[in-house]
Amino acid sequence: MWLVRMSRWARNPPSPGRVKLVLAVVAICLLIVTLEHFFGTPDWMKVNPRGPRLPGFTN
Repeated sequence: MWLVRMSRWARNPPSPGRVKLVLAVVAICLLIVTLEHFFGTPDWMKVNPRGPRLPGFTN
């Protein structure tokens, strides 16, 4: 399936605007990952651990 898609892209390449859009999205994702790596995840994004979910017990 991927070979068919690659051959279609080789025959009809995407427009320059679409290429710029994809590259911008990838750059934004890399920026977010880099910021989280160096500065950590904010507290509001962390999940509060609850402990094991056992039947019959409530937290």
